[in-house]
Amino acid sequence: MQTPLTDISDENILQLLQNQGSAERGFRLLMQKYQEQLYWVVRRMVQEHDDANDVIQNCFIKVFRSIHTFEGKSKLYTWLYRIATNEAITFLSQKKRKATNSIEDGDLPLANQLRADESMDGDALEQRLLQALAQLPEKQRLVFEMRYYDETPYEEMSGMLDTSVGALKASYHHAVKKIETYFRAIEIGEL
Repeated sequence: MQTPLTDISDENILQLLQNQGSAERGFRLLMQKYQEQLYWVVRRMVQEHDDANDVIQNCFIKVFRSIHTFEGKSKLYTWLYRIATNEAITFLSQKKRKATNSIEDGDLPLANQLRADESMDGDALEQRLLQALAQLPEKQRLVFEMRYYDETPYEEMSGMLDTSVGALKASYHHAVKKIETYFRAIEIGEL
């Protein structure tokens, strides 16, 4: 009988990674334990499945190359989360630079892509929330998603994003206000 991945400690994984003979097994366990969790973090940021897979692949390549630099000052997941979110932010920045978002070129703004994406099969309210999130600045969207979807405490978020708790609370507050404004505009028919 195999040990469930949740029962495999980060310390055991790190020990396997440090030994050249077991490093491959350790990395496989690391990926199996955290890949899905990180995928959904990235997916909410980049929105599209294929993009999320690309970002996660880049994330794990970076982790593989730099696992020896992990000092253990934070939880392993916190370190992985930071790498994944940084990779997603880099991806979004590169995509923004490349995109013209002109209708003549056939590109759709992100909010319209959400409506057209067949893999997004939520109800209408969830679709509207995703559209509202697409309107937020990246940092506000990330903070909102971490609190709303993952229920990440501000203190933990602070370590992951290297931002003060006060700044994170302000970002969350501004995000909530903008989302409320978006929903009010829908109710009165402005959107």
